Amino acid sequence: MCLGIPGRILDVRDEGGMAMGHVDFGGVRRDVCLAYVADEVQPGDYVVVHVGFAISKVNEEEARRTFELLREMSQLDELEWMKEVAERSLEGSRDREPEGSSPRSLDPSVNRP
Repeated sequence: MCLGIPGRILDVRDEGGMAMGHVDFGGVRRDVCLAYVADEVQPGDYVVVHVGFAISKVNEEEARRTFELLREMSQLDELEWMKEVAERSLEGSRDREPEGSSPRSLDPSVNRP
């Protein structure tokens, strides 16, 4: 199964001729390759990311619908880790993390108590 997750672009930069950017997934921030969407995105836009590559631009409403769906899917035990990412994205923790916190990993085994 392939899963693309929406995230909000925080910045766009050139790294050796490749469009890259930091993307926020509800408080989880990752470097993402923006090469496929470079001509159509800017900071503040939402993109769908799959394995580190932004594959399409989406509007904020579509991103919110996807986060809602991910929250519903998190009811399945094996997808429980998605709940926090979806809820934090829906709550609007867009640009900052709580003071003293560190970025969370998307790897569910890292975040479990």
